[in-house]
Amino acid sequence: MDPVIVVGAGPVGLSLSLALARLGVPTVVLDETTGHEETRPARTVVLRPDTASFVARLGCADTLESAGAHWTAWRTMRRRRLRERVAFAPRPPDGAAAPATASPLHLPQHALTRALRAALAHEKLAEIVTGSRLADLEQDEHGISAHTRGPNGTWWRGSYLIGCDGPRSTVRKLLDIRFPGRTAVERHAVAALRCELPWPGEALLHRSPPRQGGGPGNEVSARPLAGHVWRLDWLLPPGRELVTPDALVARIRDSLAGWTSESPAGPADETGAEGDTALPRGRGHGRLVPPYELLDTGVHTVHHRLARDWRQGRAFLAGDAAHLLGALGTQGLDEGLRDAENLAWKLGLAWHHGASDVLLDSYQAERRGAVAARLRAADQALPLLRDGRSARWRTVLPGAARGRSTLLTDGHLGRGPLGAPPVYARTPLGPPDGHTGGLLVETPPGAPVTDVAVTASDGSVVRLRDRLGRGLLVVLVAPGTGVWDRRHWQSAGLMPRLAEAVDALPMDAEILVTEAYPGAAAHTVLLVRPDGHLVTALSGVRPAEMAACANAVRGGAHGPVTGSGRDAAAPGGGAAGEEDSSAVDPVGSTVLHSEND
Repeated sequence: MDPVIVVGAGPVGLSLSLALARLGVPTVVLDETTGHEETRPARTVVLRPDTASFVARLGCADTLESAGAHWTAWRTMRRRRLRERVAFAPRPPDGAAAPATASPLHLPQHALTRALRAALAHEKLAEIVTGSRLADLEQDEHGISAHTRGPNGTWWRGSYLIGCDGPRSTVRKLLDIRFPGRTAVERHAVAALRCELPWPGEALLHRSPPRQGGGPGNEVSARPLAGHVWRLDWLLPPGRELVTPDALVARIRDSLAGWTSESPAGPADETGAEGDTALPRGRGHGRLVPPYELLDTGVHTVHHRLARDWRQGRAFLAGDAAHLLGALGTQGLDEGLRDAENLAWKLGLAWHHGASDVLLDSYQAERRGAVAARLRAADQALPLLRDGRSARWRTVLPGAARGRSTLLTDGHLGRGPLGAPPVYARTPLGPPDGHTGGLLVETPPGAPVTDVAVTASDGSVVRLRDRLGRGLLVVLVAPGTGVWDRRHWQSAGLMPRLAEAVDALPMDAEILVTEAYPGAAAHTVLLVRPDGHLVTALSGVRPAEMAACANAVRGGAHGPVTGSGRDAAAPGGGAAGEEDSSAVDPVGSTVLHSEND
């Protein structure tokens, strides 16, 4: 078959190409730039544990460790009072339970992009063509053709094409797909600087800092990077007023002085919510600014937009070409990387074995639905968080059980509706009726699995997320196996029957064994998709139910569920079907020109 064409060489396009190459699918990446990534210290990305694990599996683990910074804690302050401090646990060693609160990873975007390019340069099945600007698209039932202009201008023939070409996506325009939403939902002044702050390794959100006039919409965040570098963001008032260099330097100096010098608390600072912790009060009006080196500055504008369609025939959209978000601490690149991980294994099945429209349409149903829910949550929270009318807040949330600061923290830390990883509860790839298992585990069907330690067939103990990306994972919960040599337990108990059932599945699958899984009883069998979302949990080995669920995961396209079904069927790729009812537009959607793709 023809290769898959990826348009755009940002983090999303490069990640998608790498993921496809690891699945044995050839790709051509059309890059309209020269291939040289500009160094911008103030342009950074925050990766949640699931997306950081995805990037690490693509061959970028060393860069994530060397160029990235795991926060040790997150603190939320209002004026001089500490409202909340969340301590993060490091990634556990093999054999240890996953931490309750894992740290986000913060690194410069240019470091991530360069690492992805370097990894892709070693893939024989992938090719990056620079200086190639997309001009036209044509598709038929057998494939899709892309015409490029520039030094390498020509026609390219592909089996599928994915537009990862950013907010102003040429692919989206050529497909005539609408991109409704709202512009400039938030604006932030941004600076990267090297300095020492009182909370080394800890990220900070400071609402209404007294030196900057207070007020409900006044906030500054400080997030550490490697090498004693910090990224500072100041929320700007609505409007299009220019941020002058002098004004930005004044903001930097005021923020640093407020955090590192002692100042008295004014009358407005002496009251706070019950349980607040007051910062130490000093004796003078010291405004000592600590030494700092300014590395980079900029203005970051957030928009919210959502493409009407994410698939037209053999063409797809991903990343900023499909959605723009980023208000209230949410991370647009996280969602773009989830697009890439979700689409890669589905196109891998389609390229090697053919695919039904159910499988290919599930990308839009799952991912567009998840991003739409994120945008709805942000649009509902924005007026409450920014207009300062507490009466309205109490009307919407009686008792104000979750205050403004906590909701803002959710977005930054990947919690709640603003930040938690998506759950594909209404996926068309879910278990068929009568095969849902009904077994109680803490992970609901469609949710990301917990990253527990597992033992692979070769006896190695690894993290569950490290085995994602290729086929199904079949995880047996077997307490006590850790003390036995694998040569004994692989031929005992449920294992022979489980191995036989897995061999008969219509998808490639790997058996893993774990000592424990949250909420699971002994002999529970978990079926996990290649992107880490739980299909179902079964009590014991149930070959018929396992086969039915595996067939549903691949779209149920190719006849009877037998081992030979893996090689059946011709390539699919018809027109997109009806959109899933959960994938609705947000009420007043938003956009961030992050160019993450």
